[in-house]
Amino acid sequence: MHTDAPIEVPWKSGAWTALPVAAEEAGGRLRVTAAEGSDAWRHTAYGFVHDSEHALLEAWNPEQAVEVSFIAAFDAQFDQAGLFIRLDAERWVKTGLEFADGALQLGAVVTNGRSDWSTAPVPEWAGREVTIRASRFNDAVVIRARAGEDDPWRLVRLAPLDPDAPAEAGPFCCAPSRAGLTVEFTSWRLTEPDADLH
Repeated sequence: MHTDAPIEVPWKSGAWTALPVAAEEAGGRLRVTAAEGSDAWRHTAYGFVHDSEHALLEAWNPEQAVEVSFIAAFDAQFDQAGLFIRLDAERWVKTGLEFADGALQLGAVVTNGRSDWSTAPVPEWAGREVTIRASRFNDAVVIRARAGEDDPWRLVRLAPLDPDAPAEAGPFCCAPSRAGLTVEFTSWRLTEPDADLH
């Protein structure tokens, strides 16, 4: 149970890893237009390294969870958005929604020199406001997601994360296969971290 009120992070407080085509703040929301070909991946299976994701990051206090909310309106192969966690160029996590193989997918890419990818279809989340949440927990990061405030949190991933390494975190989007993807982020906030895994 979380008793402390969430702290909204101002959109202007972060710094971009790669500048998007456009980023416009209005009504407390941030609309980000991704560059065609933007992506984050290292080596595995595809053989390439992409580090052109549009991630708006600030230092992440390990005593707090970070949450990013956005509207799940994707319809082109590999359209994606969610939460990005970065230790350095070779150690990072991106987690959220991605349109892949004809369906909206909930998943994560965990990278330690090389990337992996886990995913599960969530077609019922299309068009809804989705929140991705990450908490540092001992030597791990716990990633959860939900669509709407009344839905239960789903465990997306439990992944190793160096407990002594400073990290940055915040919203991200990419459009590996097309131009014109605009993602509407509705919130970026800090909350009490998860007290347990289950």
